[in-house]
Amino acid sequence: MKSDLHPDYHPVVFRDAVTGEEFLTRSTATSSATTTWRDGGEYPLIVVEVSAASHPFWTGRDRVMDSLGRVERFRRKYAHLS
Repeated sequence: MKSDLHPDYHPVVFRDAVTGEEFLTRSTATSSATTTWRDGGEYPLIVVEVSAASHPFWTGRDRVMDSLGRVERFRRKYAHLS
């Protein structure tokens, strides 16, 4: 890679603000805050509001929809049309 063309790509720790879960990955993002990871190394820390740890779509803790109730309301509302 050309040294002046690509941004610095380095290890970074991301922390979910809601759950507190952390994961170490590589990124071009930077931060003045740092944290010590499990391996003893010190890495930049970036706090994110939503990650796979807290987003309902990715955690599988999505709200249960009352689909039967919705169908019944639809039928009552439009019963006069059929």
